[in-house]
Amino acid sequence: MTPQRPGFNTSQTDARVDLWRIQTGALVIIAFAVVLFLLVQARFILISLATAIILFSLTSSVINFIARQHFGPFRVPNFVASIVALLLIATGLLTLSGILLAQLNTVLVTTLTYAERAPVALASLFAWMGEDTQASVLNALQSVEVTGYIRTAASGAGNVTQAAVLVILFVGFLFAERIWFGTKLTNFVGDPAQAERVGKIINSIIRRVNYYLLVKTAVSAITGAMVFVVAQYFNLQLAVAIGVLTFVLNYIPNVGSIIATGMIALVAHVELGDPTTTAVIFVVAGMIQFINGSVIDPMLMGRALRLSSFGILLSLAFWGAVWGIPGMFLSVPIMVMMLVVCSHVPALRPIAILLSREGLPESEKMLDATERDLFGQG
Repeated sequence: MTPQRPGFNTSQTDARVDLWRIQTGALVIIAFAVVLFLLVQARFILISLATAIILFSLTSSVINFIARQHFGPFRVPNFVASIVALLLIATGLLTLSGILLAQLNTVLVTTLTYAERAPVALASLFAWMGEDTQASVLNALQSVEVTGYIRTAASGAGNVTQAAVLVILFVGFLFAERIWFGTKLTNFVGDPAQAERVGKIINSIIRRVNYYLLVKTAVSAITGAMVFVVAQYFNLQLAVAIGVLTFVLNYIPNVGSIIATGMIALVAHVELGDPTTTAVIFVVAGMIQFINGSVIDPMLMGRALRLSSFGILLSLAFWGAVWGIPGMFLSVPIMVMMLVVCSHVPALRPIAILLSREGLPESEKMLDATERDLFGQG
């Protein structure tokens, strides 16, 4: 009988473990590639759906608040509150889409008007580097096909109304089925206690995203109004458009405020042609962005989000690459969702530690603190 070689079983087991790890890694890579492909190919529908879910979660507390109101002995029915909320969302989305399209149209028409003056004005910013550098910059700017970029921007702006209509439809169906969410969740999970825990996790995500959006909207509106006042004071033709675009761009974390500040300085230099006035406008707009974005915004946010700044940049870069500008707007809400979910899944908790600001992800005790809605009701 042939004696068994020492260590044969151990070597065979190690080989199987290595093979299993290789197969698992390959499957993870393939799954990530498939998901990424689907995210890119179905971006329009997925962006509209993500926006609809955020709006639905944002108005859930409003619906509950309306449904709790009494008019004498009568109480507002749930379906009436849902219809009112849907009408408010539809009106708000269509109005916002109209305002954005109108201001974008103004910007595009003005860009065509300044198409000849803009290269000379921008090239003059490099005069301090010498005439050769200024001439090279001027030649490079004059070779840019402005018309092509304007057509692309106009075609992209045309999708705003389509997206708004699709979002309204998604939100309407979510409102129609919201009364059965609890039953569906319990039947899907199969365990009432586990379903209650999942419901608390979802409620935590909704509350944190809602708080972020409310604070961001307030700070962005104040910033846009202050920038509009500055632009109006210096008699800039695009003062209204600059204020509206500043409000919108401030939803993009970190990068949006930089783009908005550079935008008002660029418009001022092209319109006025005075470097001193441009510098003053740039400094004032930069101070407004710094105070509102670096002082007031973090003070109001407090510890509600506790997101890593580096993680926000990574999320911004990833979703910007996958979904473009809409992905940048959705990057923080998606990151909040990932932080809360990973905090309560033991296998994913290391990811939550990396995403959190102080390395302290959400604990189980924090779930009980988020059971009340934005109006303080359970």
